[in-house]
Amino acid sequence: MPTLLSSRPVSLDPVPHRRRRLRPRLVAAGIGLALLVPAGFQVADWLPDRPFGQDVVDTSTPPLLLALEDLAEYHAATGTFQVVVEREVDTRYVPSVISGESASFLATGSADAYVDFTGLDAGRVTLSPDGTSATIALPAPRLGEVRIDPAESRVLDRDRGLVERVGDALGDNPVDDSALYALAEDRLAAAAAASDLRERAEVNTRDMLTGLARSLGVQQVEVTFDEPADGGS
Repeated sequence: MPTLLSSRPVSLDPVPHRRRRLRPRLVAAGIGLALLVPAGFQVADWLPDRPFGQDVVDTSTPPLLLALEDLAEYHAATGTFQVVVEREVDTRYVPSVISGESASFLATGSADAYVDFTGLDAGRVTLSPDGTSATIALPAPRLGEVRIDPAESRVLDRDRGLVERVGDALGDNPVDDSALYALAEDRLAAAAAASDLRERAEVNTRDMLTGLARSLGVQQVEVTFDEPADGGS
């Protein structure tokens, strides 16, 4: 028959007494950590603030510069000009009654003076440390291409020789006035350059930027312009 050797429960822990000895050590370690946390805060309070020093650099783009870049080209002023051009074509050794042409053309056109903001960088916009004043350096206003208004332009007078009139009667092509328009554009562009259109563009641009800067919190704005590349006023 089988023999009952013992009725006590059998322990599966090969070292039962070691576990009981570790428990007081864990409790002591937890108490020590709890005591060190307040002490650490006291030491941090005693140490000087940021012992190695820190530099804060603001690399953000000024909002005023972003607003200027969004403008691209600001058409600050428009001028309307009128000029009468005369063009004469002669045939050598032939009287103008036989062959030749002369025409007087009244041309009315307009041109814009604009400021180009696309090439601006941070060096052209200087903002004060408190953000209340700014200096903006802009390129000189430019003159755009002349636009002739066909409804306000017309040929005042035209004389043609016999050969040209016969050719028009027999041909299918209408009279070509492209040469008159090209000459008128050159004269109108010269009139725009000699006018005060660019000075008006500077005044209007300065007023616009002052209003824009004030809407962004900048109270004082100084706007300067480069000298025109062509030396014009």
